[in-house]
Amino acid sequence: MSTPHNEAKIGEIAKTVIMPGDPLRAKYIAENFLNDYKLVNSVRGMYAYTGTYKGKEITVMAHGMGMPSIGIYSYELYKVYGVENIIRIGSCGAYLPELKLFDIVLSEKVFSESNFALTLNNEDCHIVEADYTLNNIIKETANETNINIHIGNTVCTDCFDVYMTDVNQFLARVPEGFNPASAEMEAFALFYVAKMLNKKASCLMSVVDSKYIKDIATPEERQTGLNNMIKLALDSSLKM
Repeated sequence: MSTPHNEAKIGEIAKTVIMPGDPLRAKYIAENFLNDYKLVNSVRGMYAYTGTYKGKEITVMAHGMGMPSIGIYSYELYKVYGVENIIRIGSCGAYLPELKLFDIVLSEKVFSESNFALTLNNEDCHIVEADYTLNNIIKETANETNINIHIGNTVCTDCFDVYMTDVNQFLARVPEGFNPASAEMEAFALFYVAKMLNKKASCLMSVVDSKYIKDIATPEERQTGLNNMIKLALDSSLKM
C-alpha cells in the first residue's frame, strides 16, 4: 500500500523518521550518515531513504516547505506507515540577539496564526507543544555529545518572515509572555498532527538568518553546513 504522495511500501519506513525540509538534504544525510540505505520514495521529488545508523533502522524523508506540505507527509507517515517518532530538522530565523548563524534551537512550544488545526480537526488551536519525552532525549543527547542547544518557544508562519512588510506587527500579535526564540514554517502542523494521532514529534532548527544580524546562510551552507544538528537528531533517535 502507498499513498498519492508516497510510493514506499508498508514496512519500508522505520518507526523513527528524521525530516529535513530540503530533499537534497535528505539525500545528503543518507549518503553521509546512513549505511545500506535505500531510496523508498521519490514522488514529487520528496526523497525518502531508509537505512541504518549505528545499527538502528532510520528513515530520512524530506517534508517540503510550509505547514500544508509537512501536514500531508507527517499525517501519512503516522497514519499509514505506522511511524511513532518524527524529528524535524530545519532552518529558522533568530529572534534573540544572542543566537548566531548555525546555533541550534530545540522548540518547546509553537505559536501560529494559521487555521491549520481548525481546518484539519475543527479545533481553534494556535499553540501546541513538542513531545516531552522526545525533547528530553534530545536534551540528554546534546549534553552527552557536547552539542550546545538553545531551548525555547518558536513561531510558525504562513509566509517567510523575511518577506513580511512589518515583522514587528506580527510579533505584537504573539501571545504575551510567549517570547519566541525563532521563526520557521512547519513545526505547528507537525506537532498538531502528532498530538491528534497520539504520536511523538520534536523540532530541531539551525539558525540561518536573524532579526539582529545581516548575514544569511547560503543555500549550500543550509544543505551541508548543519552537521551538528543532523548528528544530534540521529544520535537521539538511537534512544527512541
